[in-house]
Amino acid sequence: MIRHVVLFKFKAGFPEADKAAWQEGLDRMKGNIPGLLELTHGPDVLHQDRSFDYAIVADFSTVEDLEVYTTHPLHEPLKKYSYPNSGRIIAVDFALQP
Repeated sequence: MIRHVVLFKFKAGFPEADKAAWQEGLDRMKGNIPGLLELTHGPDVLHQDRSFDYAIVADFSTVEDLEVYTTHPLHEPLKKYSYPNSGRIIAVDFALQP
């Protein structure tokens, strides 16, 4: 299994309506993208200096399933919200040990 973790540091002024649309789009992906086993996401609750603002954690059976997700029609439109409104985005993809 592959775990995909993405952290977002938002720019000031990310419009709340756009953020809500982005979050709703994240919710729509679960159960609707082949190979996407689980998807959780949410805002940071500690707000420390080292904290990012938002996290997405998604699990896939294979690397190929992750590649399908990356360009899937439900995922692609969300980039128009996250990319221009983020000062920094970092990701890691790793194999879960049995």
